[in-house]
Amino acid sequence: MEKLIIVKVGGAILEDQATLNDFLDHFNAIPDLKILVHGGGRSATHLSKQLGIETKMVDGRRITDAETIRVVTMVYGGLINKNTVAVLQSKGCNAIGLTGVDMNLISSVKRPVEEIDYGLVGDIESVNTFAFNLLLQSGTIPVIAPITHDTKGQLLNTNADTIASSIAVSMSETYDVSLVYCFEKAGVLSDPDDDASVISDLSFKMYQTYKQSGMIHSGMIPKLDNSFKSLEMGVRQVIITNAGTLSTSKGTHLSL
Repeated sequence: MEKLIIVKVGGAILEDQATLNDFLDHFNAIPDLKILVHGGGRSATHLSKQLGIETKMVDGRRITDAETIRVVTMVYGGLINKNTVAVLQSKGCNAIGLTGVDMNLISSVKRPVEEIDYGLVGDIESVNTFAFNLLLQSGTIPVIAPITHDTKGQLLNTNADTIASSIAVSMSETYDVSLVYCFEKAGVLSDPDDDASVISDLSFKMYQTYKQSGMIHSGMIPKLDNSFKSLEMGVRQVIITNAGTLSTSKGTHLSL
């Protein structure tokens, strides 16, 4: 099977031009077919503040009302997405910036209201593998912003980690897929205060132990939950790393 690398990068890396340029050098060096998925939450929060729109978060998740969906669409699908594509094009990388709405790439349903009403937040229903395959086989590199739709005209804010894992699982039927989560740290740390304490290999059993002890906590838990679920559903490899080691396969390698 042909190799496909799906990279999810945190917004903090993309928001600084120097770290963006360094990261995209490493991304561009990947020789295989590839898809880039990005976030951008800090920029959305900053613009919301400038516009006088209150940002509401619950356990690190953004409450997306009608005003906020406009802001995140502008930031994710506009500024961050197009700036990323422009830098890639400057490096000779034929990228195209898209959201889940374009080509009906990713459709979602509005998250049902249970204890918390997250507003216009999408839970993914389907990934259009045919459209992704057309883009990849034409030599185009999709750069995906975390906005999806409900197929009835409503935009939905959707978690970028989940988008990356959903694409990876769907495309694993056709390709040998590796999923890489790229953020500020060099991998999953055994000591959050020591950047050198990278866990090079993390099994699901080890993860459960670290989670119960509190060694792994907060925002890393949903990222790892997504990662192990991806492995269970056919993704060959999941790596958590940072921008500087993206093209070297260093970082934390997950296994079931």
